[in-house]
Amino acid sequence: MSVVKGLMTGRILEEQLFPYPQLRDKDREVLGAMLDAIDQFLAPKHADFKRWDRDAEQPAEFIQGLRDLGLFGLIIPEEHGGIGLSNAAYARVLSQSSSHDSSVTLTIGAHSSIGMKGLLLFGTDTQKTRYLPKLASGEMIAAFCLTESGSGSDAASIRTRADKNEDGSWTLNGEKIWITNGGIADLYTVFARTASPQGKITAFIVETAWPGVSHGPHEDKMGIRASSTTAVSFADVRVPADNVLDLEGKGFKVAMAILNNGRTGLGGGAVGGMKTLIALSSNQAQTRRQFEQPIGDFGLIRAKISQMTVDCFAAESAVYMVAHYIDSEYEDYSVEAAISKIFASEALQRGAYEALQIAAGSGFMRDYPYEQIARDCRILTIFEGTNEVLRLYIALSALKDLGKSLGELKAAVDDIFNHPIKGFGVLTDYARRRSTRATGVGRDKILAQMPQSLRKTAAIYERYTVQAARASEALLRKFGRSIADQQHALKRIADIAIDLFVGLCVTSRAVALAKGPAERDAPGAPGAQGRPGAQSGQGAQAVTIARIFARQAKRRMAENLRRLERNEDEEVNQLAGFILDKGRYPWDVI
Repeated sequence: MSVVKGLMTGRILEEQLFPYPQLRDKDREVLGAMLDAIDQFLAPKHADFKRWDRDAEQPAEFIQGLRDLGLFGLIIPEEHGGIGLSNAAYARVLSQSSSHDSSVTLTIGAHSSIGMKGLLLFGTDTQKTRYLPKLASGEMIAAFCLTESGSGSDAASIRTRADKNEDGSWTLNGEKIWITNGGIADLYTVFARTASPQGKITAFIVETAWPGVSHGPHEDKMGIRASSTTAVSFADVRVPADNVLDLEGKGFKVAMAILNNGRTGLGGGAVGGMKTLIALSSNQAQTRRQFEQPIGDFGLIRAKISQMTVDCFAAESAVYMVAHYIDSEYEDYSVEAAISKIFASEALQRGAYEALQIAAGSGFMRDYPYEQIARDCRILTIFEGTNEVLRLYIALSALKDLGKSLGELKAAVDDIFNHPIKGFGVLTDYARRRSTRATGVGRDKILAQMPQSLRKTAAIYERYTVQAARASEALLRKFGRSIADQQHALKRIADIAIDLFVGLCVTSRAVALAKGPAERDAPGAPGAQGRPGAQSGQGAQAVTIARIFARQAKRRMAENLRRLERNEDEEVNQLAGFILDKGRYPWDVI
């Protein structure tokens, strides 16, 4: 069962949270050499990255360097010429590349996380044999073609069409926009509307070299400027019958599976960016002096660096927990994946703002890295599903399972999911099929084998898990079928779910780090409060982070619970309607 769906029914699924997962030994061996090679290749190019950002292009010889490092074959199985990393190890690689430059990570990530991920997840043996070796070597670079003008997060409204021919082939027509790697890709995963009784959208593997395939000029973007982003057009493109990905009419399921499975790449990249910002800010705080002392001595600067660290640790904890779910072949992790994307992307944006603030005037200057990082990370809350739509997905998915445990509400909840908001796959057959009936609302949980140092922290999550379930049940009873229209309330439920899941991931990781190595590795090992040295250094600071995050989360969750009952939502909607009718801000001092 999904951990978050369990939380929103009052259950903490301890076995899926504790102990905190570790990287595979095989991955550790590969990563040691690979991360060093990435640093050696990218570190001397920081001046180039700034120039390429201004020129809005990565040179062909640099792309060849990425090929030579094997960075296009990270998650492709070894039998097809790839490295065969787990999702967790892949996220760690993107974290390392992002510590140097976001555009580099996007070029790699758009290829692996989404561009050819559908082939890995749904491809036939013939398709994999034909394409994966070339994708692993970088001979072919992949891109993901879903977004269209006017559709955005409403993926169900795409207009690109594929018409079936008498010989079983397809004729593809349409245009996709904002396609990462669009100008350098050799293979596209394309989603098109089809007249199929099995479903309205079908996924296709399309080669760039085929007649009728073309791409537009490089888009002039705010950030991640060096990465290739273009429109891609299809004019009477003949697609062979055996280039359908998965089954005809099942393209929406394919798209959502790709995006959910690939979110650890985005999260890993965000964590790498945060680590760079913390290092930059620490150096600035130690070397810049004001009033005859380092600015790092000032409480407000220390508070910023501390919060950046808490956010980074929390994001990293959630990202690698979700990677563990994917690698362990959990069936239902889409809500947790959405949470990791939301939290990591927003944490990086906060960190970029604070790091620039610590740098003060220097942070505003293009000679320094801060302004580019701030521009680069702005896209993260938008692409791969806007954070607003993903919050609705989190809340409605959790409420659906809760509603199924309340017999008298089952019909109403089913009706919601039969007529959902359109959007980023948020309430689709894919989500419905994977849900599990939950029971046990309102019972307290006791987190097993919690060290004394974290028992109060654990108690916060126990208490608010129960309160969140009760509040969610009250919302369902109050609004019934109209719950999908209560977006203010749904956002609050989602934010509570985010704090609960991320907080439990942080706590789990802190427990692991607080234990000595032998104790940590022993099955069923107890807390380490009695072990000499176990509560010192990084382990002790991890416990501190867990406590800080829990207290902050407690305040946020309490506020969100209060505002479910007492809020200004009606006035907010009324004011927005007034401004939208006017089309402008109508007041003036004249």
